[in-house]
Amino acid sequence: MSAWWVHREYEAFGPVFLFAHVFWVIASIILHELAHGWAAIRQGDDTPIRLNRMTWNPLVHMGPYSLLLFAVAGIAWGVMPVDPSRFRSRRWGELLVSLAGPAMNALLAILLTLIGALVARMTDPAAANFQTMMNLQTFFWVGAFFNVLLGVLNLLPLPPLDGSTILGEILPPLRTWFRHPYAPFVGLAGLWFASSSGFLMLLCSPFLIAAGVLWMAVSDGASLPW
Repeated sequence: MSAWWVHREYEAFGPVFLFAHVFWVIASIILHELAHGWAAIRQGDDTPIRLNRMTWNPLVHMGPYSLLLFAVAGIAWGVMPVDPSRFRSRRWGELLVSLAGPAMNALLAILLTLIGALVARMTDPAAANFQTMMNLQTFFWVGAFFNVLLGVLNLLPLPPLDGSTILGEILPPLRTWFRHPYAPFVGLAGLWFASSSGFLMLLCSPFLIAAGVLWMAVSDGASLPW
């Protein structure tokens, strides 16, 4: 029987990595869902406000089942209820609201890479705070990594991910299929295949390489923390 993922990760990468993993997955999902909410409100839909979803509370966005599954298996998700019939733009409203979540992850990935690189630039191996600075580098790079992962994941054209809504708005003939009651089950099977086969990481690779290049450029050549 394989060890609990928390134990495996702690043994392999240490407590700082594990803390950063847990923190940034939860924080990034919350911000991803809030971005959907902010975009929906801008489009004239007050559903996120009426349902009290514009909050930082992870229980509201992820729910107990998502948080429990994250604790047990490292898998999590979030939800932001919106009403597309209220959007000002009938043509682009749903597309913009769906794009807002992955766009938030992209923004976070860039910001966390820049902050981590600046910390790396200021890190002095001879200073007394060297280990603290290295821990901060790990914290920010792990955040950047998981935001790349979450952003790319959500752009996959698989129901119920954002990518299916985006593609359905761009290619309306696909919209009916993506909204079929059984489509989420097919989408989850595709998601499992993409994750287990390494295809998802292959899609993430160009963005992670770009983040690494940005890190080294801003940090004046400092290597990534892991």
